[in-house]
Amino acid sequence: MFRIMEISKVKEALLEQKKLNLKGSLYHQTQLLFSYHTNAIEGSTITEDETEQLYQTGTIITNNEKVIVISDAKETQNHFELFRYMLDTVNEPLTEKLMRKFHSLLKEGTYTEEQKKYYNVGGYKIRENAIGILDRWVTTPPKDVPKEMEQLLNDYEPSKPKILEDIIDFHVKFESIHPFSDGNGRVGRAIMFRECLYHNVMPFVIELRNKPFYMQGIKEYRKDEKERLTETCINSQDNYIKMCEFFLNGIDD
Repeated sequence: MFRIMEISKVKEALLEQKKLNLKGSLYHQTQLLFSYHTNAIEGSTITEDETEQLYQTGTIITNNEKVIVISDAKETQNHFELFRYMLDTVNEPLTEKLMRKFHSLLKEGTYTEEQKKYYNVGGYKIRENAIGILDRWVTTPPKDVPKEMEQLLNDYEPSKPKILEDIIDFHVKFESIHPFSDGNGRVGRAIMFRECLYHNVMPFVIELRNKPFYMQGIKEYRKDEKERLTETCINSQDNYIKMCEFFLNGIDD
């Protein structure tokens, strides 16, 4: 496992490379990896290659047979901005305002003005929502979201030191509340990444291949069976460590 000093090097590299917008860097690769996988988990049609094209040029070159879903492309671009903003604020304690800003950045420009009011972009949900289709999970009613989000942060105490298990626990509680009309998974995973950096824990990206374990893990975690989700996060953490080792010389176990 990485020592705190080494994790700080990862954080420093991400921040410095963001300023320079270095291609072929850890920052560059993390942007692509994170945006592709977190959106693909939610059913985005944008491929890895198309994600890189969007990041590099703001356009997608594809064959004539594929129909590009505009909202998928926009949310992919929006996630790049969300990641940049997340790093800009990574040294600040987590707040409700910050989480709402993440949601606003992710969903901006993906709805018509009328839909934007319906989905309350940048604000908490105003209509009931659920997790899953066949096996639906009950989430917090809209009227109770502000109170439960305030309580979640109070219990979490963002400025106090955290370990990986604390961050995973916060993630499950956040997803159980499901405070936004849409985008809760992507905002929640962005929060996990930034909380790891804030608390000197190795960050990670949940890969698409781990989606079944991640989703089942959240479901089991809610029943106090924590092993599957924790192991899934550690597996993704190990994969990110390997990527850091490749891009950053001098970081080793």
